[in-house]
Amino acid sequence: MENIVLTIHLILALALVGIVLLQRSEGGGLGLGGGGSGDGIMSGRGTATALSKITWLLAIGFIITSMSLTIIASRNANSSSIFDRLGSESQSEEINTDALLPPTDELMPPVKDDGAPLVPTAD
Repeated sequence: MENIVLTIHLILALALVGIVLLQRSEGGGLGLGGGGSGDGIMSGRGTATALSKITWLLAIGFIITSMSLTIIASRNANSSSIFDRLGSESQSEEINTDALLPPTDELMPPVKDDGAPLVPTAD
């Protein structure tokens, strides 16, 4: 069910982007519906009205699928926190952290023969 709603959601998102790009901008840029002064279906006003209605329908569908996906995800989610699960696993398994750490001799800086740390000279 979640995959079907997600697929519809993605299709609506792409269609919404396409419809918005087809609309006429305030400056008369990339959109359809320019020119002519007819009262036909594809006149400037008719196109703007049709595209506006389609945009509203796609936007409403997008919001509905968004809320549906949120509800589905919340029902499938565990009520416990990830920190709760980490705490219970570490107590039950008793991981030996000393075995995971490298030896401390490898972590120390190199030393001179007299035991003092080896540092660069200030030449």
